[in-house]
Amino acid sequence: MDKYSFLNAAHTAYFADLYDQYLKNPDSVEPSWRAFFQGYDFGAETYGLEGEIIEGVSTQIPEHVQKEFQVVKLIDGYRSRGHLFTKTNPVRARRKYAPTLEIENFGLSKSDLSTKFSAGEIIGLGSATLQEIIDHLERIYCDSIGVEYMYIRQPEEIDWIQKKLNINDNHPSFSADEKKNILRKLNEAVSFETFLHTKYVGQKRFSLEGNESLIPALDAMIEKAADYGVKEFVMGMAHRGRLSTLTNIFGKSAKDIFSEFDGKDYEEKIFDGDVKYHLGWTSDRETDSGKKINLSIAPNPSHLETVGAVVEGISRAKQDRKDIEDASQVLPIVVHGDAAIAGQGLVYEIVQMAQLDGYKTNGTVHIVVNNQIGFTTNYLDGRSSTYCTDVGKVTLSPVLHVNADDAESVVHAILFALDFRMQFKRDVFIDLLGYRKYGHNEGDEPKFTQPLLYKAISKHKNPRDIYAARLIAEGVIDDGHVKKIEKEYKDQLEEKLVDSRKIEKTKISPFMQEEWKNFIRVDEKEMVKSPDTTVSKTLLKDITKTISNLPEDKKFIRKIQRLVESRQTMFDEDRLDWAMAEHLAYGSLLSEGFNVRISGQDVERGTFSHRHAVVKVEDSEEEIILLKNVAKNQGQFNIYNSLLSEYGVVGFDYGYAMASPNTLTIWEAQFGDFSNGAQIMIDQYISSGEDKWKTQNGLVMLLPHGYEGQGAEHSSGRMERYLQVCAKDNMFVADCTTPANMFHLLRRQMKANYRKPLVVFTPKSLLRHPKVVSTVEEFANGSFQMLIDDENAKATKVKTLVFVTGKFYYDLLEEQEKLGRDDVALVRIEQLFPLPTAAINKVLKKYKNADDIVWAQEEPRNMGAYGHMLMHIEEAKQFRAATRRPYGAPAAGSSVRSKIRHQQVIDYVFDKTKDNQRN
Repeated sequence: MDKYSFLNAAHTAYFADLYDQYLKNPDSVEPSWRAFFQGYDFGAETYGLEGEIIEGVSTQIPEHVQKEFQVVKLIDGYRSRGHLFTKTNPVRARRKYAPTLEIENFGLSKSDLSTKFSAGEIIGLGSATLQEIIDHLERIYCDSIGVEYMYIRQPEEIDWIQKKLNINDNHPSFSADEKKNILRKLNEAVSFETFLHTKYVGQKRFSLEGNESLIPALDAMIEKAADYGVKEFVMGMAHRGRLSTLTNIFGKSAKDIFSEFDGKDYEEKIFDGDVKYHLGWTSDRETDSGKKINLSIAPNPSHLETVGAVVEGISRAKQDRKDIEDASQVLPIVVHGDAAIAGQGLVYEIVQMAQLDGYKTNGTVHIVVNNQIGFTTNYLDGRSSTYCTDVGKVTLSPVLHVNADDAESVVHAILFALDFRMQFKRDVFIDLLGYRKYGHNEGDEPKFTQPLLYKAISKHKNPRDIYAARLIAEGVIDDGHVKKIEKEYKDQLEEKLVDSRKIEKTKISPFMQEEWKNFIRVDEKEMVKSPDTTVSKTLLKDITKTISNLPEDKKFIRKIQRLVESRQTMFDEDRLDWAMAEHLAYGSLLSEGFNVRISGQDVERGTFSHRHAVVKVEDSEEEIILLKNVAKNQGQFNIYNSLLSEYGVVGFDYGYAMASPNTLTIWEAQFGDFSNGAQIMIDQYISSGEDKWKTQNGLVMLLPHGYEGQGAEHSSGRMERYLQVCAKDNMFVADCTTPANMFHLLRRQMKANYRKPLVVFTPKSLLRHPKVVSTVEEFANGSFQMLIDDENAKATKVKTLVFVTGKFYYDLLEEQEKLGRDDVALVRIEQLFPLPTAAINKVLKKYKNADDIVWAQEEPRNMGAYGHMLMHIEEAKQFRAATRRPYGAPAAGSSVRSKIRHQQVIDYVFDKTKDNQRN
């Protein structure tokens, strides 16, 4: 006992507080105390070793001190595991977890309940009885809100959360007016859904019923965030509850929604539209305190969680604007479904972006509309994790689980989440635990698969009526209040319904119209015209000087020094390569005030070590970005190596381009077909967004493409997949063969007064090919050429006319020169969509003596551009196709076999008697 007699000499509150600090963060405690607590924890358990009982040091500690430690352990137990024992599920019994929080599991007994413990001070109670401490902990951690946060590694965040939770025992304390406002928004949510249910029987609407408390929660968050100085909200959500959110939060007129329900045609003929619960919306709102804020809800497809990546990109683009003083003034909110957040891998990709320089958005508020079922799949079959929100722990984000029937607790939790985001600029998750009143859509019969659950739901009161009964009991409202506000709201909806039926056609308002007010929408006729992309030689010379000179006072790897200096040499010798095409395109656009953003895996250096936009100082790894210094008052240049993600990063960059039309936004794949991982973004947004939602987007995708014998995954950018989704006026697809053409193509993307996605199949071996060079004159005074004729061919001599695209041209050119064939013309199609049909027809007429017209490609016949040519050029049906034969994989794994197949195609181009179908 003497060994620990010093424990009698000080107040037990000191030891309790110290032990509490140790449990949160052992390294924060002085080493000798840390060693003592480690010994205590070890000795607090009895270990058996070959039948011998070893008692630890805990038996030597004064009993009253030991009890204090045990109470601290109890407090820690509630903090760590209290969320498992809450009242958060409105319609199901909670699963059972062990061990429980019974005091006996912490070495305490019922005889201790009336004993006062100094440990109460660490939860803000002061010295208190064990019963008072337990009551306090139960109210904080085990009522309508369950909180997960003890895995967070930042002590200041844990302290902040604990102090916040101790206020009013983590229970709301709203004024009578605030309570009435919560009820008003709940009534709007409930009444809107019941109105639709009676007026549009059986129509899909993906109602919010069972989670209506989302509406007052969003309303409260927007009001308070405006007081924080938030100027813009960017929200993404799937279809569940979206119509109610559009009307009751974003201010979209119910008249417009009813018009969409009636299935009328659209006012515009060049717009195909989308279902009503996928459309985006932008509006301005004035808060109760008189602050003006901008609200945007992004359009989304049915591919759940896809919109989350887009929202983050939109938010970052807005945060990067010069008029935004603090990035926190733009707040992203992502509303998830419980089955989707647990089941979709994209969520993990997005969460991993949260603290990365190129993708962070200063904290996102994630809200899960948890109806405990995915279509017909029970939650126990939908995930292995305890909670659907467990992905949030990846970034050590706090998670709050809330009973959706307790409207005040929901609002309280969302305001807690907002406060945390504004304080720490980090993500936070709300798990809004409710139910789904009907089937997945209102025509389904949920009792087929969940008969017991839906028996319980059928008897369950809605959140408005539950809350109204509570307010009546509190004397806040009288018995007739709900009927009065319900009638007023439904009368408004009835009036809007009547108005909507006077309108013959539906008009869809464009998303983020303010950002796009200076741009027009165009069809394919305009797309084949090129804006002026010329630039002065003086500017090109100045840019070259800037990007060719590294700081003299810093040490660089000799090889990189030579590479950077060679840029000036190329300019002086009038032989500019592919890397210079990029640098001069970016530099000239920056000089004109445009911004440039490039992201993707290894883009700073470039997968093939050609770009070197970021140069590292050898002895410090300081980053030097020469393109940031090309002109005074230039645009912003940002380039980021991305996380190893395609789906998430393409989605993010698409969102960025959507919100920043004056930024050349580029995503580069490490190899072309790696974009397969982003196929949903390509199909649901990039190729179809303008048709569905009126959203223009200028995202550029650079996809390295070319057969150099590197196997299936490193050869093809899957050109055929992009061409298959091309139609009318939805995007550009190009496969350039000269640096000058790449230069003008990139400049065209910004100089046009409209925006379309651009897919470029970029080269690999051509990056350093001696023939792949252009002159300064071609850069300065040229333009983008959609087709490049054979300048060496004499039309009267040509018997074989070969159309080709991309890198394969140089393989054919080499063979032509080797064979000395002047009866062959090699014509390059540089833009694959929209196809330059007029130029192609002109070439066909020019070479009228050619009796052998060839389409040549290095890809198998079922891939590449051959099928695209057949679809768009009537004459192509008569072309002789020189291709590899059809394969399931794009290329052979053996370099020897690949070379044989490649050469067979080349041989067949020049001699139609050769059999190119053998291998």
